[in-house]
Amino acid sequence: MFTLFIKLLDRLFERGTRQVAQRSSRRGALVRIGKLFVASAFVLPVLPFDRTGQAFAAQDAKRKQTKDDTRCDYWRYCAQDGYLCACCGGSATTCPPGTEASKVSWVGTCRNPDDGKDYLISYNDCCGKTSCGRCMCATSERERPGYRLGLHNDINWCMANDTSVFHCTTALVVGLAEGEA
Repeated sequence: MFTLFIKLLDRLFERGTRQVAQRSSRRGALVRIGKLFVASAFVLPVLPFDRTGQAFAAQDAKRKQTKDDTRCDYWRYCAQDGYLCACCGGSATTCPPGTEASKVSWVGTCRNPDDGKDYLISYNDCCGKTSCGRCMCATSERERPGYRLGLHNDINWCMANDTSVFHCTTALVVGLAEGEA
């Protein structure tokens, strides 16, 4: 009984597929599929998104501290991913001796809890020695997907240097974020 039903269903779909193939062209099908994709591109931005992560990030920003740059809750480390140079012989702004700053970096926007302002932070990997292994932080607030490389922190940024060996990461204040001046 079941196999009879499957055969009937198979014939029905085969007949329908052949009729569609006789009445349309490949190019026409591609045009319709393209129109569907374009229409969905306009509809997707209006769909509801879960924005609770932004609320949690705002709460986390209130819990940041400004005194100890060897802890992950230091305010500049909101988009940090790597070992803190402050624990590896350098500081939050300088690479340890024997390493050099990466030629490329990623950027984050972090809120300083002391003044309530948002700052652009440039995260530069320090390259040339093996990984420090101390004070690993991966906070990744407001991190963007990997296709936005300048906003993504899971990349070995030492690849642009002579040596691609990663040691630790610094967090340099570039300036006030736009709209904060």
